[in-house]
Amino acid sequence: MSDNNADQTFWEHLDDFRSTLIRIIVVTVVCGIVAFIFKEALFAVVLAPSNSGFITYHLLDGLSKLTGGTVGEFTVELINTSLAQQFIIHMKTALYAGLLCALPYTLYEILRFISPAFYTAEKRYIYSLVSVGYVMFLIGVLICYFLIFPFTFRFLGTYQVSSEVTNMISLDSYISTLASMCLMLGVVFELPLLCWLLAKLNMLKANFMQKYRKHAVVVVLVLAAVITPTSDIFTLALVSVPMWLLYEISIRVVARTKPIKLEI
Repeated sequence: MSDNNADQTFWEHLDDFRSTLIRIIVVTVVCGIVAFIFKEALFAVVLAPSNSGFITYHLLDGLSKLTGGTVGEFTVELINTSLAQQFIIHMKTALYAGLLCALPYTLYEILRFISPAFYTAEKRYIYSLVSVGYVMFLIGVLICYFLIFPFTFRFLGTYQVSSEVTNMISLDSYISTLASMCLMLGVVFELPLLCWLLAKLNMLKANFMQKYRKHAVVVVLVLAAVITPTSDIFTLALVSVPMWLLYEISIRVVARTKPIKLEI
């Protein structure tokens, strides 16, 4: 820890924290404003999974043709049910995009603020953890956007109990489901990293994870039920399978990790 930071008073630290927080908020707001201005591009990305021309559906159709079948096109109508709802959704979606785009800068500012409290050996692991954590979060978001959410939307959006009942999905429901699933999957994909950290600190062993593998199945199902905004088995399975694979990957990560003792 540097002497300059060590000599700072509580109020000076608080002032630094306030400045850091203000910079994070300003950058996030600016990113959100930019996303708000480019409305067409923003919603072209957000609404892409609702269109049968989305890349995931093309790939699914191609795989079906290889087996002699076909998926075909589908149509789901998105509707607005409130006078000001589209404008509010526009602002919310722009804010989500701003938070995601500003996340690297947010992590940088947080690291810059807390780094004086760590020693050199500790800083190396902190920087590695944050960098890998951000990448894992993005992987989870992308897998949800390109795989889990499209299949969920296509299945539930086209499911009918009768041909007399037409599906009309509200735009608010669509955006909320997409945002919550992407966020939760991004967080879930931090599991291998968390397990690696606990293994490094000698707080987690691979044989412990293997011993309680059956219990982990129950936990995975419960978490998948919490993550998915719907209650159907299809979506539950679609979310729980990647989570279970992450758990298995985490076991192998922990098994290959050698505990360390940080120098103080």
